[in-house]
Amino acid sequence: MLENQKIRPAAVIGPHGEELTLDNLPPPETTRWVSRRKAQVVAAIEGGLITSEEACARYRMSREELANWQRLFDRIGVPGLRTTRISSRSCSTVRMRAGIGSTIPSADISPTTIFLS
Repeated sequence: MLENQKIRPAAVIGPHGEELTLDNLPPPETTRWVSRRKAQVVAAIEGGLITSEEACARYRMSREELANWQRLFDRIGVPGLRTTRISSRSCSTVRMRAGIGSTIPSADISPTTIFLS
């Protein structure tokens, strides 16, 4: 019966050498994802503390976003996780300023102004 069950470690070593347990992982309600917290989640997955599916459910993120964190961590390490995603609000603000998606073009800001400034 035990051979069908995966044995999980009680703790794994975090990205900065600290001990990570389920209790000291970032809380599920985390909204500000600094590189240290992202790295802790990636280390917990790589160490077998939690699975990718559990992390996605716990932190309400897509598989693609988690895969991106893992890829950046593997390539660059913790500094690679400083990358921020563009929120939909920021994206729509830029689109409004550039006149993208509107039927009336913006008179004061052209799309080339955004890329040059």
